Amino acid sequence: MSDNCPLSDLLESLLPVARKAGEVVMSVYATDFSVRDKDDASPVTEADERAEAVILAGLAALAPGIPVVAEEAVAAGRIPAIARRFWLVDPLDGTREFIKRNGEFTVNIALVEDGRPLLGVVFAPALDRLYAGTVGVGAFIEDANGRHAIHCRVPPAEGLTVVASRSHGDAAALDTFLAGRKVAKLASAGSSLKLCLIAAGEADLYPRLGRTMEWDIAAGHAVLAAAGGRVTRLDGNPLAYAKPGFENPHFAAWGFGEGTEHRAR
Repeated sequence: MSDNCPLSDLLESLLPVARKAGEVVMSVYATDFSVRDKDDASPVTEADERAEAVILAGLAALAPGIPVVAEEAVAAGRIPAIARRFWLVDPLDGTREFIKRNGEFTVNIALVEDGRPLLGVVFAPALDRLYAGTVGVGAFIEDANGRHAIHCRVPPAEGLTVVASRSHGDAAALDTFLAGRKVAKLASAGSSLKLCLIAAGEADLYPRLGRTMEWDIAAGHAVLAAAGGRVTRLDGNPLAYAKPGFENPHFAAWGFGEGTEHRAR
């Protein structure tokens, strides 16, 4: 898996794993499921746990030598020793959206190497949208229209489309971050779909000014990077992975490079 072809093959092998996990999620979604709070007060459902089991089994079959950091396993105290290459898994990102039944939740699988995501799959089963990408190769979406390539756009002259969290908003902090930027539209979306909307050229900027964990965004980060975008800390440096505790600082996801940012001001 050291060059583009094997990584692309690995990505293709991940797609049915993500789809199978999505089927499990939707089977629970169709029931009167119960919700519990984890130690950090975040919600968890049977869908999170069952989908994670499917993904862990799939990854063990595909790449048994690569450690897996998965959200529910970590919550249960099962944290593997990680090497320079490891998987990051969020079996159900947007559990709050799942509970609200608005469809904006995703299955997320990413491969990280040397602190950066190399490839990722983000599947929104209720929307029947699967985003995937390999850095250096490209990104694509699979939906009702089949598979087609996606890429970030140059911000339009009328201004940026900014996406923000549907369930974790901080309006004052967002206003401060956007001060001086030309914003045409502010949209809300749940889960890692925000990163994928930028990757698909449907939005330009996603500032996240609140708590997230690495598994929340790694797959979307990989798709965005494969589509030509970037994720940085607020100081402008790249967001890195394998941090102690796997917690992210505040960050921003961009669909445009530093050289084009002046067009959006």
